[in-house]
Amino acid sequence: MNTHLHITAWVLALILLIVVLILHKQGKGKGAKIVQMILRLDYLLILYSGGDLLANYIKGGNMLGEAIAKGVAGLWVIVALEMISVKTAKGKPAKSWWIQLVIAFLITLILGFGRLPGGFM
Repeated sequence: MNTHLHITAWVLALILLIVVLILHKQGKGKGAKIVQMILRLDYLLILYSGGDLLANYIKGGNMLGEAIAKGVAGLWVIVALEMISVKTAKGKPAKSWWIQLVIAFLITLILGFGRLPGGFM
């Protein structure tokens, strides 16, 4: 059940990031700021569900290193999402954060769906 909550939360985060970027591009700063705050609340849901999944892996005792690596990569994804939205709001380049987002997201997906048990189950 928590896996579905976790996946839903990070898909929602990606959608909210896209909405924030579109609103900034359209010059609707106030709307973008509101959506950005909702995105930050979604980070809490991601952290809660991801922490619960990590606790389940720790209880199981197997693949602990990979579970911790996935947790760290997941935190990296959240930081990259936040930095992209903040840099865009300030009109600063965010290319390096986009690159980091792609790398961290791929690591998280590969570990989450390819290596660790659970996936969509």
